[in-house]
Amino acid sequence: MTKTNDQDRIDQKCINTIRFLSADAIQKAKSGHPGICLGAAPMAYLLWSRYLRHNPADPGWVDRDRFVLSAGHGSMLLYSLLHLTGYDLSLDELKAFRQWGSKTPGHPECNLTAGVEATTGPLGQGLSNGVGMALAEAHLAARYNRPGHDIVDHHTYVIAGDGCLMEGVSAEACSLAGHLGLGKLIILYDSNLISLAGSTSLTFTEDVAKRYQAYGWQVLRVDDGNDLTAINGAIQDAREESNRPSLIMVRTIIGYGAPHKKGTFGAHGSPLGEEEIAEAKKLLDWPAEPKFLVPGDVLTYFRRALKRGEDWEAEWRASFDRYAADYPEPADEFNRVFSGKLPRGWDSDLPVFPRGSSLIATRSASEEVMQALARHLPELMGGSADLNPSCKTTLKGFGDFQSPLTAERDSQGAIGERWSYEGNNIHFGVREHAMGSIAVGMALHGGVLPYTATFLVFSDYMRPAIRMAALSEQHVIFVFTHDSIGLGEDGPTHQPVEQLMALRTIPNLTVIRPADAAETVEAWRVAVEAREEPVALIFTRQSVPVIDRDRGAPAAGLRRGGYILWKSSDEPPDVILIGTGSELEIARAAGKELAAEGIRVRVVSLPSWELFDRQPREYRESVLPPEVKARVAVEAGVTTGWEHYVGLSGRTVGLDRFGASAPAPVLYEKFGITPEAVVKLARKVMRK
Repeated sequence: MTKTNDQDRIDQKCINTIRFLSADAIQKAKSGHPGICLGAAPMAYLLWSRYLRHNPADPGWVDRDRFVLSAGHGSMLLYSLLHLTGYDLSLDELKAFRQWGSKTPGHPECNLTAGVEATTGPLGQGLSNGVGMALAEAHLAARYNRPGHDIVDHHTYVIAGDGCLMEGVSAEACSLAGHLGLGKLIILYDSNLISLAGSTSLTFTEDVAKRYQAYGWQVLRVDDGNDLTAINGAIQDAREESNRPSLIMVRTIIGYGAPHKKGTFGAHGSPLGEEEIAEAKKLLDWPAEPKFLVPGDVLTYFRRALKRGEDWEAEWRASFDRYAADYPEPADEFNRVFSGKLPRGWDSDLPVFPRGSSLIATRSASEEVMQALARHLPELMGGSADLNPSCKTTLKGFGDFQSPLTAERDSQGAIGERWSYEGNNIHFGVREHAMGSIAVGMALHGGVLPYTATFLVFSDYMRPAIRMAALSEQHVIFVFTHDSIGLGEDGPTHQPVEQLMALRTIPNLTVIRPADAAETVEAWRVAVEAREEPVALIFTRQSVPVIDRDRGAPAAGLRRGGYILWKSSDEPPDVILIGTGSELEIARAAGKELAAEGIRVRVVSLPSWELFDRQPREYRESVLPPEVKARVAVEAGVTTGWEHYVGLSGRTVGLDRFGASAPAPVLYEKFGITPEAVVKLARKVMRK
């Protein structure tokens, strides 16, 4: 890369501006991570000033390049770039770094700060989100582009650190990315050989390059993180590779410029200190005062991004107008899926399961619902962690998302109806954690409605990703099957006991455990309409009856989280029985038995605590009258938490221990999750 002396001068001023904006903000906050900001500033600057196609005035432009700071502890590096390039992030916000009410929290949050593409911090999550973004880009390009009309054509860039590459989730995600040949995914690896506790030589001595080559990645090296020519060449080479994702290993010095802390873990997670910053500024020929200095020529140079972004987006919009003229139907669909709006009639042919239907597992009912949804929602896209035959989440006839090159390499030929990036079925492999994180990245990208599937017990393997979906307010549908001891002979290793309650503790996650096929239809309606939150759908392996409801208690009551399923009298009840999932029928059977004794009984279906708790108090009290203290809940899992609904006077029939290997009916009997047990407990609470 041939540069004039003037270009060299402005490059270094821009890089040092990033460095010391970051260092000053961290010092003012008295907390933060300055090391990566000083060491990785050159690569970040070059990427943002030469390659990143974005529009600071319109952070949501759909064909922008995506940039993810996976090493989210280096958030001030990103905030500096956002401010300098003209995003809605003032210098005062940088000065308020890590303070209450600021737009510059300790780790980037996508729903708080304009220009932040992903909420990052837990290492490896952002990198895995990047895989999801690149996957979504490849799928949408295959679906919507036409000859001469590349309306989806952008890259996903990630800056990741040593810690990101240590995490297991990144290994899972990068293995899949290599298999899928996601050539528009480029990771700049800030290889500074330092982690928070010391040198990476303590724990991380593998040959990273060989590992990524084995994954099927292109691996490029830059030996000096300050060598802009070498970094530029590596990014160019990465962009020219279309069949493989690229890892650019950039050897940097953590805390570069800080005379006593550079190259040490002392620069990683604590402010440098006033004296150290002063000496660093002197060494790098930067004024000691004022703090938060942004020279005029530097700001002018960075703010070119506004005009470039405006031109790029205008060019794209003109291109899209030509596309829409030639292909109006896909253009309309493209606009709709990116708006998040649902098409008219999207739920018009969902299956109906009338009472008296044959026994059916809710996972099987869900399968029928998904086929109907897929016919109307082309954005529905996802898969399972190698469990499609068990979770029943394949979208039949909608193809498998695979690289055409992968299909060519497969000696047995394509397995699905068709293999291409246009396919809606993703084969995640046995990679639950990456599956969750990739789905979050897909949602962050936009244009798709991602879903995942695995057994409920394995939600533990992907819990960090579920939590990030909730924190980021992203519309991901997490399907979990085999929801209790009802799965039977596989035994306690596969029988979820505590997982359902654990999911309910995650803020902003709606958990729905439908009782039968009719409630399953309604659960999917809620999940599709959710928009700004993830939803966990919990389904049975075993077959359950379609419940015989009172005429005034349709399954649509699920949409309010809970409703009165059956009552023996219009008079106030003596006892309320509450059930979810497969145990609702147990509660109903117990209610019938109690009613035969002249006891006034109300049976309540409570498939979603979150939906129910959002209802007006009047509705909640109409379902669960506060004056009725005699309450019994039944659910085949831990009982902790049910006191929220049964109160101190009520009791819960559940399972506060691990399960066992035996047929499901035997387990329910042996563990006392039966109508008889509910009746016995109900009599007891009524006597209190």
